[in-house]
Amino acid sequence: MQPDEGLFTRQQPSDRYREQTDPVLQLENINVSFEGFQALTNLSLQIGVGELRCVIGPNGAGKTTLMDVITGKTRPQSGRALYDQSVDLTALDPIAIARKGIGRKFQKPTVFEALTVAENLELALKNDKSVWASLQAKLSGEQQDRIAEVLQLLRLEGERARRAGLLSHGQKQFLEIGMLLVQEPHLLLLDEPAAGMTDAETEYTAELFRQLSGKHSLMVVEHDMGFVETIADRVTVLHQGQVLAEGSLRDVQANEQVIEVYLGR
Repeated sequence: MQPDEGLFTRQQPSDRYREQTDPVLQLENINVSFEGFQALTNLSLQIGVGELRCVIGPNGAGKTTLMDVITGKTRPQSGRALYDQSVDLTALDPIAIARKGIGRKFQKPTVFEALTVAENLELALKNDKSVWASLQAKLSGEQQDRIAEVLQLLRLEGERARRAGLLSHGQKQFLEIGMLLVQEPHLLLLDEPAAGMTDAETEYTAELFRQLSGKHSLMVVEHDMGFVETIADRVTVLHQGQVLAEGSLRDVQANEQVIEVYLGR
């Protein structure tokens, strides 16, 4: 990641700390290695219920591996990953983890481009994930209301019948977030959600995440420090697979080790 010197000079708003809550996610001494390369080293992290946490760090810091551990794509060699204080994530496969209420959005939007916006949301709602079975099944009134609510929230009401492949990049990002939201996840993992968005879309994404926090817990991996500045309750800085610093953005900006990592001093 190219260092953003503005991260360390931009004027900050007052810190927005939430009341301390029980953790929705607890990672304790997580170690992950790939053929001798240590991707995560004794990594410990807690995210509170309803918290909006931003995770930052240079390329290769371990951010993607961290999300892979949480979602069951990668199993750590050692350490504990507890969800909702009792669910051992290391014992579950990715599908079981998703059903427990953890949703993940990847950096590149992955939507069904041949289907309409509404059909993408319908598909995300269904238990039977085969496309044909899902689209043939009749939605309940509650499910229809949920889709309408999400379309309004994401400002996609006017695109309901449009094929997803015809949406702008930012609209596809919103649609993928919507496909997670209709499933009512407790914890959302979002990988660079503002990447490729216009300034207006980025501004609304920040507003959206502030609305979602409290009802959902969010972990946002992001390179755009201006975006991080507008949304984060707390920031975790990763470096070489370890937690380098954690706290408010103001605290992180003042940390000499963080400055050295980002600016190479």
